[in-house]
Amino acid sequence: MKKIIILFFVLSFGFVSCVTDELLVPQETEHTLFMYMPWSTNLTQFFKQNITDFESALKNNPSLTNNRLIVFFSSSATEATMFELKYKNGNIVRNTLKKYINPAFTTANGITSIINDVKYFAPAKYYSMIVSSHGMGWLPVDNERSRALGKDYEKYHWEYDGVPVTRFFGGTTPDVQTEVSVLATGIANAEIKMNYIMFDDCYMSSIEVAYDLKEVTDYLIACPTEIMAYGFPYHIVGKYLIEGTNLQSICEEFYNFYSTYEHPYGTIAVTITAELDNLAVLMKEINRKFLLDTSLLNNIQRMDGYSPVIFFDMGDYVSKLCTDTTLLNRFTHQFDRTVPPDLSLHTPSYYSMSMGTVPVNTFSGVTISDPSTNNKAGKKAETAWYKATH
Repeated sequence: MKKIIILFFVLSFGFVSCVTDELLVPQETEHTLFMYMPWSTNLTQFFKQNITDFESALKNNPSLTNNRLIVFFSSSATEATMFELKYKNGNIVRNTLKKYINPAFTTANGITSIINDVKYFAPAKYYSMIVSSHGMGWLPVDNERSRALGKDYEKYHWEYDGVPVTRFFGGTTPDVQTEVSVLATGIANAEIKMNYIMFDDCYMSSIEVAYDLKEVTDYLIACPTEIMAYGFPYHIVGKYLIEGTNLQSICEEFYNFYSTYEHPYGTIAVTITAELDNLAVLMKEINRKFLLDTSLLNNIQRMDGYSPVIFFDMGDYVSKLCTDTTLLNRFTHQFDRTVPPDLSLHTPSYYSMSMGTVPVNTFSGVTISDPSTNNKAGKKAETAWYKATH
């Protein structure tokens, strides 16, 4: 095998050291996990901790070296580095693979290019992806928001000060936010399908998000509410994420961690995307027959801190929308195949930066925005899910 001797920089947060190393021509491994961290403004310190925690997972599980872990880390809105975390002689090293200037992570072509780099540096039989950033479910990037500054407008959850921080998808301003449909196109154009996509972001366990991504991933792992800024406990779940097969342990360890965390709030669920089309067929049948009694709107489990509510618990919503017991049972059976109950876990309450703690009385693991009257959800009829079910 031809060997290439190169000089590269090892990224170490706070300092950069120059070292030499020997890289083999990339060979296919079983599984490559891609940890994608686009610029997210005020979450950088938490991303650094996430990477450090992942290093602990690798160090404690050296048998994971048959798989690859590639990180794309944005140090600013215009600079990013792709590096690999590797176990070597009892330590974890960060091998820099590529540096980026003005990476186009908000465009489909830019995302495709980044994923193609992952495929080149770490070819594998299958791939998975973690997306770390702020999140707003399926909501489109609000390019009009800047003109509202100085006027009355409802803040996004990341804009509240003096409260514990939680984690669009991207940063805190439109220029560094990415549409979910753009992510889907970027992955599809790279000609791979992810084993799983896990969002370490707020509000991403949404039926609209899952439906957008159904052709590019087998599983979606995400939180239907806000997630504390610490994110996933990678020092605990890292080994399962790298192995890529034990989704139940990922969910259970996430729940166990947040049950005893200083801010004990956590919600998580897994969506099986192959079941979404069958679910959409039943949802369309229900929508054709029923309209929601608006007097019930305030009785549906809310999953956010916004007013009016944007993200409702989907299972609770459909139970109040559909009064045909037989049809509802058919839907519930299919829903449980799509979002398995044993992979849908929650603490007694969730936390919102704008509202504080909110009790969870009903939990299906996935949200829906169909009944929302919030202006932020004004384009819900343009989502692929809405079009498939109305």
